[in-house]
Amino acid sequence: MRFIAVLIVVVLAVGCAKRTAEATAPAPPAMKPAANVAAIVAPAPPPPALATVTGTVLETIDASDYTYIRLKLEGGETWAAVTKAKVQKGQTVTVVNAMSMDGFESKTLKRKFDRLVFGSLGESGVATAGAPAQAPMVAEHAPAGGAAPAMKEQMAVQHGQAAGGPDDTPDVKVPKAEGANAKTVAELWAGRAALKGKDVAVEAKVVKVTTGVMGKNWLHVRDGSGSKAAKDNDLTVTTDATATVGDIVTISGIVSVDKDFGAGYAYPVIVENAKLK
Repeated sequence: MRFIAVLIVVVLAVGCAKRTAEATAPAPPAMKPAANVAAIVAPAPPPPALATVTGTVLETIDASDYTYIRLKLEGGETWAAVTKAKVQKGQTVTVVNAMSMDGFESKTLKRKFDRLVFGSLGESGVATAGAPAQAPMVAEHAPAGGAAPAMKEQMAVQHGQAAGGPDDTPDVKVPKAEGANAKTVAELWAGRAALKGKDVAVEAKVVKVTTGVMGKNWLHVRDGSGSKAAKDNDLTVTTDATATVGDIVTISGIVSVDKDFGAGYAYPVIVENAKLK
């Protein structure tokens, strides 16, 4: 009996010690989210909305491929820049798809504008309902400190990455065009300094099309000459004509060298205002 009593005392003591340890043990740490749980990211803000600006022409300045227009508005005046156009003093015009930026400096005019509106003229200088949207152009202008992020984003959207050709284009083999001014894409790249300002003809395949940028359609063409490694296998062309990816076209146009449209869109060689057949 004495042995049983001792055993009961021991069991009770062990039970009390266990309960005491459980009561005084620190709480387990809070569970952390698993490392592979995807973070919730807020959507990026939309690009700035485009607008229209209507006013009376007070003054115009032609520079390079662009026309600067000083406009009288209801609430004052503003300068606007559009693709080169014929407008007259006293004429009422509307700039469509307009975006304004502060502190723009024209390298050609060597003049800084406190505020400049970029856009395109509506038909006959007046915006029409349902007019196709065209990208506001940045061209050779440069704001103090570089283009604003919003403008760069808008230009990237509007250009549709016009500054680079596709990387996954299959091999292209197109015969060289005929005539004294005929060149392959690679020949044009190699001789671009001597060909600056001259008319050339290139027969090639359209591998990329971007429409309605700065009032032009932008094509990337290849003929199989040159190489991706040397970066002389792709030619950028601007034109009023339309084309579809896969078309074989003969391009006739003027060669421009080291053309900088701003916002990161610069071309060592480009054929501008080309005709297609």
